[in-house]
Amino acid sequence: MNADLRSNKGAQKMKKTTRRDLLATAAAATAASIAEVAPAAAQAGPKPIFPVPMVAIPIVGETQVFQVRRIYCIGRNYAAHAIERGSDPNREPPFFFQKPTDAIQNVAVGEVADHPYPSLTKNYHHEIELVAALKSGGTNIPAEKALDHVYGYALGLDMTRRDLQNGMAAEKKPWEIGKSFDHAAVLGPIHPASKTGHFEKGAISLAINGTVKQSSDLSKMIWSVAEQIAKLSEAFELKAGDIIYSGTPENVGPVVKGDVLLCKLEGLPDMSIKIV
Repeated sequence: MNADLRSNKGAQKMKKTTRRDLLATAAAATAASIAEVAPAAAQAGPKPIFPVPMVAIPIVGETQVFQVRRIYCIGRNYAAHAIERGSDPNREPPFFFQKPTDAIQNVAVGEVADHPYPSLTKNYHHEIELVAALKSGGTNIPAEKALDHVYGYALGLDMTRRDLQNGMAAEKKPWEIGKSFDHAAVLGPIHPASKTGHFEKGAISLAINGTVKQSSDLSKMIWSVAEQIAKLSEAFELKAGDIIYSGTPENVGPVVKGDVLLCKLEGLPDMSIKIV
């Protein structure tokens, strides 16, 4: 009897211990699964399958850079250039086009940067321009408030495969191929407007191998930077990171390999490239 009693008590104890152990094990497993799920949940979301480099422009005097969202360009914004391109210079409504952000070629102050002659063209043109960089944006921005959205300014070149542009235009097709290609958006560094002020006038020029080809003044723009921002914001929601090429003066023309271009804008350092 005593042996049987002891055996039954032992069996009951084993059952209790086993039940307790099972509960403890289950609780531990549940806690472990929660611990494993929590980080996974925190990391949930889409991940890119490969990295895409950020496109940015150096800022003079800053360690931070200006990250580019979009590149807008205004066409025929100087009367004389409008005439040479066969357009009406009498303040016709402005038109805009875009370049891809990765078309930017940054050129440091004091550098003569190598600029590759692009494929497919036999008539490659220079167009010097003032570029405005936006720190904020919106839609239907009033012209009188537009300059509040400008972070700074740079000197730029809107490089153009003119034969491709003209050929597509003659066929009434989009001429993006003439404007949007690798290295088509040449830029010097951005200068904060807090240091330079806003550019409403000032001499702008481009020389090739020491001979001046383009020479004008920002005051001759048909549409000011403020008006360009206002007009653009009617068609697009502008945002921080947008840059605007503000148009080129007359006497755009061809470049060939070996040419050295020197760009000047009153109030900003010179910018220079060599066609290679």
